Amino acid sequence: MSGKILLASDGSEHALRAADEAIKLAKAFEKEIVVAYVIDFDRSKEDVLHSNGSLDREQKRKKQLQSTEQKLINESVSYTVKVLHGVPGPTIVEYANKNAVDYVVIGSRGLNGLQGMVLGSVSHKVAKRVNCPVLIVK
Repeated sequence: MSGKILLASDGSEHALRAADEAIKLAKAFEKEIVVAYVIDFDRSKEDVLHSNGSLDREQKRKKQLQSTEQKLINESVSYTVKVLHGVPGPTIVEYANKNAVDYVVIGSRGLNGLQGMVLGSVSHKVAKRVNCPVLIVK
């Protein structure tokens, strides 16, 4: 298969553990990783209100992905970062289903734990709707 591994990341501890598993898959199957970072519409409104401008927001987002990117660099894994906009679950599903993705790797919980408890976690929504195998990492 010529597809890629989609790693959903928000910089959380679960996302970092998911990165470790994505790296194992990438090395085993010689695949590139696409790191998907979703800018949630609701969260971006809050970010605008509590930031000092677009440069401040951009630096915050880069900082959230810094640890994930460093892991990929340290392991010499080929990767790209894809910034997506929307509600995380459906946005990840749409990207995975429309692009050449062989696997999705996602942490079981992200930075927004309350939403996961109330609405059902992003990882659960992705696993139910994506058209390829999904690895949910605890």
